[in-house]
Amino acid sequence: MPSNVAPPPGTGTSSAEAAVPAEAVTPLIRGIAVLRRLTDADGVSSLSGLERSTGLARSTVDRITATLARRGYVRLDGRDAVLAPRLMELGNAYLAALRLPRLLDAHADALADELDESVSLAVGDQDGIRFIHQATRRRAMSLSFRIGDLLPAERTAPGPLFATEWDEREWARWRERRTADPEDRGFPAVPARSRPIEYGEDDRDAERDRRATTNDTTKEQDVGRGTRRLPTLGEDFEQRTAEAREAGWALDDQLIEPGLVAISMPVREAGRIACVVSVVSHTSRHTAADLRDTLLPRLRQSVAAMERELRETQRAESAAPRTTTAPSGLAVWTGASKQELGRDFIESLARGLTVITAFGEDRAELNLTEVAQATGLARATARRALITLEHLGYVSTHDRVFRLTPRVLGLGFPPLSRTSLAEIAAPHLTGLSQRLHDSVSLAILTGDEVQYTGRVSTSRIMGAHIAIGTRLPAYPTALGRVMLADLPEPPLTELLPLTPRTITDPARLKAVLERVRQEGYALVDEELEVGLRSIAVPVRERGGRVVAAVNVAMHSSRRTPEECVTEVLPELRATVSRMEEDLWVAGRFRQVPRT
Repeated sequence: MPSNVAPPPGTGTSSAEAAVPAEAVTPLIRGIAVLRRLTDADGVSSLSGLERSTGLARSTVDRITATLARRGYVRLDGRDAVLAPRLMELGNAYLAALRLPRLLDAHADALADELDESVSLAVGDQDGIRFIHQATRRRAMSLSFRIGDLLPAERTAPGPLFATEWDEREWARWRERRTADPEDRGFPAVPARSRPIEYGEDDRDAERDRRATTNDTTKEQDVGRGTRRLPTLGEDFEQRTAEAREAGWALDDQLIEPGLVAISMPVREAGRIACVVSVVSHTSRHTAADLRDTLLPRLRQSVAAMERELRETQRAESAAPRTTTAPSGLAVWTGASKQELGRDFIESLARGLTVITAFGEDRAELNLTEVAQATGLARATARRALITLEHLGYVSTHDRVFRLTPRVLGLGFPPLSRTSLAEIAAPHLTGLSQRLHDSVSLAILTGDEVQYTGRVSTSRIMGAHIAIGTRLPAYPTALGRVMLADLPEPPLTELLPLTPRTITDPARLKAVLERVRQEGYALVDEELEVGLRSIAVPVRERGGRVVAAVNVAMHSSRRTPEECVTEVLPELRATVSRMEEDLWVAGRFRQVPRT
């Protein structure tokens, strides 16, 4: 690996870095380094900050971010690079190929609802674990990890379970990483690990209770009168692994941070651990012993149901024909991008990232020919990209068949997995307002009211000035009507005449909503307020259900109703279409918060 690009965190890479293969694609290595640094920076970094953190030349950073922006993976906001929701298609490719979220998420969600505790699914990533699903409870003290977050195996409940399947090479890698990173600095999702410290007499009872709860048999070491040395976090990992192998489950008693406790069990497929399901709580609700004594039986039932689901799916998949994927059209896109950006567009970076998206549902394992066919790349180009991705740990190979690894989730997925609809919409609303020079809003339907969740206002003397969070009746607004039109039985009570033009007859309003449903937009002229004209279109999730609406509002002197349809509506629809593309990527394996 180039000396000015650091290896991925938590890889267990030795101090003498593995040599970069001669056929590796250097621009792809550098581009992935930029994505990793943006991920570590929680999704936002200045371009100069990326220059410092990667060690790359500023001109190289500029070309990489321009290419990623063209791909839709980052957004350039002044001097900052910001991760964009479209980047989640890389992690989605891994999750789709893994297929576990599609099959097991509902089981995890049901368990969380029943127990009223957070439930997570995790997979092993070398000597760490990564979350692939989170069903969290909204409490002041609750789980805050994100899908894709990487944790050191020894500080988790799933870790000892995965370690029961490690060979000696994997154990050696774990020991080497512990030595090289004694404070877990390579795992930004967790607090730094403390070094061995001395405790006074007052802590003896608390420590004895902790060991009794976790079956920790680490011996006390007297250090002078009335004091002793406690082990560093994770120091007893090999012992915990042996206990997990015998018991079939494992506990985390505040290994990540004080107050956090968890109990985990493996979900097996064909005899191997496919993932681990954990019930996570806080010590204000449960001790680790409580989790074992009260929740373990219910956890066993849920794991049994998950394993049945995997067996039944495996039988069905073995009988189904394998699907093929049409070429991605990459050649046409890269050609147009090169023509637009010139030397600022790095084709080899764009091609390498596209190789990741060749994988997916029913395409968990691909050979070189299949990758080339799916991407439209020449075999030699696809091969070099795969060699590079394998070197970086994002692809594994066996018998000339390639698979994505969980490390792909580390490319932007953690910070983006918490993105709300309002955050997805924000840059789109800004662009639309700048093009039309009018106010633009995003709203959701709450009962019979619209609630504004996104807003970009103009600086005109006469304009629509509404704060985020404002609620208005839905029936006399364009935003409300496109959302009401999607309901089988829209609430049409208390239709008050807010202006002389407000429609208050339920039958007439139902006819208007039917027309809105057919035409796909609503135009409201001075029904909410005299002088206010608004046109809106719906925002739909992947399944087609309307989840929000976007409008353009203006004073009636600005445009006629006809001009709203001919001039504003095409721009509005194009903007919402791009917004929906981002929403569909972001919401493929999670529920996107609407606010």
